[in-house]
Amino acid sequence: MKLSFLPSLCIAIALSVVSPPIHAQVVQTGKKQNNSVDYSRLKRIDTLINDYISKNWLTGAVTLIVKDNELVQYKGYGYLDAATKKPMPENAIFRIMSQTKAITSTGIMILYEQGKLMLDEPIANFIPEFKNPIVLDTYNAADTTYTTVPAKREITFRDLLTHTSGLDYADIGTPTGNAIYAKAGIPSGLGEFKATLLAKMKALAKLPLQFQPGEKWQYSLGSDLLGCLIEVISGQNLEDFFRQNIFDPLGMNDTYFNLPAAKANRLATVYTEDDNHKIIKWSHTFRNIDPDYPLMKKQYFSGGAGLSSTALDYAKFMQMLLNGGKYNDNRILSPRTVEMMTSGQLSFMYNGNDNFGLGFGITSAKSAARNARSEGSFAWGGYYGTTYWADPKRKMVCLIMTQQSPNSHGEFSAKVEQMIYASLTE
Repeated sequence: MKLSFLPSLCIAIALSVVSPPIHAQVVQTGKKQNNSVDYSRLKRIDTLINDYISKNWLTGAVTLIVKDNELVQYKGYGYLDAATKKPMPENAIFRIMSQTKAITSTGIMILYEQGKLMLDEPIANFIPEFKNPIVLDTYNAADTTYTTVPAKREITFRDLLTHTSGLDYADIGTPTGNAIYAKAGIPSGLGEFKATLLAKMKALAKLPLQFQPGEKWQYSLGSDLLGCLIEVISGQNLEDFFRQNIFDPLGMNDTYFNLPAAKANRLATVYTEDDNHKIIKWSHTFRNIDPDYPLMKKQYFSGGAGLSSTALDYAKFMQMLLNGGKYNDNRILSPRTVEMMTSGQLSFMYNGNDNFGLGFGITSAKSAARNARSEGSFAWGGYYGTTYWADPKRKMVCLIMTQQSPNSHGEFSAKVEQMIYASLTE
């Protein structure tokens, strides 16, 4: 008898071995304990954070740990709002600020995979105003006048993704860049602007770069410009593009540029410090950022800082990257593209020790030898006190979320990180 079904059976068995089941791709939120985690040691985090809160060094926080796709810790501490003593829920919504950048980088790489751009292609091919950029030569602080020299080459997508374009950052950049951008009306990206994102980016194109493209690392408005390029290339606004290509496929149902009013009761209050380092509420005019910006109806979407989200939503995004670009049976990026994004792109270390990928800081061997994270971990954070990292070696995603800047006791985050790794048994 001819067993004609055998080839199909063999293929099915092979696929079942090669392809992980769907449940292994998503963050498992059940109560099952992970055998590689010592939960008694993990409770040290509770003691530490509650101690900081009792000493009025911290108002509130949320921590989240995913190990082997399993949610092993997800807790809120302290207060969502100190004045009303409203407890911090684990699903609190945070202004994630610069955590937006990695999502914008992912959006660019989605378009890259569609063949709509090349990483070393000039961005002037899509926004012509950036053709023939100029570089600052001399600057007079007294009247903010300056002279320039021609750039040696065009700005590329890779330059923007690695913060090596020569652009500066409005409000939080260098003193020279702050002054030049303020005079030209270039915003940091947060607030309600009547101007369009494209109009502001075209105005940015007329201003001098701080250095020749590719020569050094400088945190910048590059991710806002990348968000604008996504809009130009895709024909969609950034909010719709993210929702369609990232948020909905990943089940990120609490991540927004425009936070719905119905979810405002989960938005954490923002704090800062007075001259005596006492925690006070962030005012509506402090540092030109109204903390109510998530609730302001806007069409100006900052790809560098505009999103609000929860720890769990962002963990889904990071788990997708750890999975090689796939989550919940939805393919966002290819494994090779994720490998590129999480590999060092620079011929120098951006902060003295670590390299920088296409949207992330990358832990070097030197840093791994001195600190808890494994070599190859990729990470970043946000201005209001949020931080995240993914450790491929340990198959782990971690987030520590607060809403305070500056924080004189910000070392608590590093201590939590130490405790996380101290709880691993292998």
